[in-house]
Amino acid sequence: MEVFLKTEDEINLMRRANQLVGATLAELGKHIKPGISTLQLDTIAEEFIRDHGAIPTFKGFPNPFGEPFPGSICTSVNNIVVHGVPDEKTILKDGDIISIDCGTLLDGYNGDSCYTFCVGEVAPEVKHLLKTTKESLYLGIEQAVAGKHLGDIGAAVQEHCENEGYGVIRELAGHGIGKEMHEKPQVPNYGHRGNGMSLKAGMCIAIEPMITMGDRQIWLLPDKWGIITRDGKPAAHFEHTIAIREGKAEILSTFEEIEKLEGDIY
Repeated sequence: MEVFLKTEDEINLMRRANQLVGATLAELGKHIKPGISTLQLDTIAEEFIRDHGAIPTFKGFPNPFGEPFPGSICTSVNNIVVHGVPDEKTILKDGDIISIDCGTLLDGYNGDSCYTFCVGEVAPEVKHLLKTTKESLYLGIEQAVAGKHLGDIGAAVQEHCENEGYGVIRELAGHGIGKEMHEKPQVPNYGHRGNGMSLKAGMCIAIEPMITMGDRQIWLLPDKWGIITRDGKPAAHFEHTIAIREGKAEILSTFEEIEKLEGDIY
């Protein structure tokens, strides 16, 4: 398995791409409210990304069936875990949650991040799912230091979420990232401490817990993109791109502007 370690110059370029993803998600956060369609959000995202000199990486990205993704962002509402296709028919309503996954290609390097937003007033038990999933992301990042293992990241996510009774999806994982949006290695959200590939300084990976309120079993939608929970219960998805260091990992993407908009919703 070939893993590309990044130089400081490359990490600087990746930081710029990832900061743009964070800015795009924050811009979308201003528009997320009952009555807006996921296609409208997609249009806002594409214009914002291109206006900042970047390309929306997801647009045209092929699925395993060779079909290009039609949108610039993934808009996954409620029980759609990931890869929701933006369309004019999906109108957000009060009480929904929406996971927006966004990627940019800027100066030859990729940014990738996801945030699950509340639409209007969301049920407390759903907010708790979001809070727990977001916490698990940061617990995973704490383990992402040189000398540890991929299993340390997965175990931290899995333990935190399963302790709350939530499902941890096995079929989907985080990934390496750099010049390509998806590079080696895969970064599962489950595992055993001390197992898996040893982490090295200069590795850049996207850690992305995908957590369900109920059973962890999933289905693929007929559009061959959206992946939903089999039991119809909500799912949350948070993602950061990070650079692994000798000490604490550096988070290259950002939720800072989103969190300023949201306030203390959990």
